[in-house]
Amino acid sequence: MRKAAFFLPLLTGCLFAFQSSHAQIINIESSRIQSDTLGWAGSAGANFALVKNTRQILLVNLQAHLQLKTEKSLWLILGDYGFLQGGDDKYISNSFGHIRYNRKINKWLRWEAFTQVQSNLITRIESRFLAGTGPRFKVMSFEKFRLYAASLIMYEFEKERTTPASNINKNIRSSSYISFTFVPSDNTELINTTFFQPRFGHFSDNRVFSQTSLKVKASKRFSLNIRYNYLHDRVPAKGAPATTYNLSSGIEIDF
Repeated sequence: MRKAAFFLPLLTGCLFAFQSSHAQIINIESSRIQSDTLGWAGSAGANFALVKNTRQILLVNLQAHLQLKTEKSLWLILGDYGFLQGGDDKYISNSFGHIRYNRKINKWLRWEAFTQVQSNLITRIESRFLAGTGPRFKVMSFEKFRLYAASLIMYEFEKERTTPASNINKNIRSSSYISFTFVPSDNTELINTTFFQPRFGHFSDNRVFSQTSLKVKASKRFSLNIRYNYLHDRVPAKGAPATTYNLSSGIEIDF
């Protein structure tokens, strides 16, 4: 019974705390605020839980998102930090910061550039730095449905959490994705984005990441998010699982 009392809040925290930081690849598509209004917009969210039984369980997840839109440009700034700790042991610890610039070329073509830093305890990434650029295409656009595709090239510098010494990797990868947004009603939005990131010169070293996000607005400022993340890394860090997935939900505040 004591083991069950400990693992129940642990399992609950894993399911509901980490909406985006659990994955190595960040789904920028679900972070774009679709609006015709120019200027600043953003959102912030937080999850906290403190449980005390045979051990003290602390769960924290903080998220922030800023967006600046002009007639030709779009800036995205994202940040996320979260951990799940039981006593002196950390079971999950993740953080990332992401900046992306999007420049409108014409009605169907955008050019993107981004940089990102992150860490992830589960996938044993002590630190990872990314920088990339490439085209983004508007394949299809209707009132309730939009389809996009992109093919970017990126530089990757990562330091793995290995024992006894850290392993450093420097790679050039493709970062291609296809994404659709379905808006069946004014208060409901469904987004799916699938990434494919092979390493140049070593195609078998690749990652596939897919995220499905359902957002339902409860009011003008508050929304309920449900997300499912799936990641398969053909060459993960030593000791890390090749496949990870999670189902999470949370509340988001728009401003």
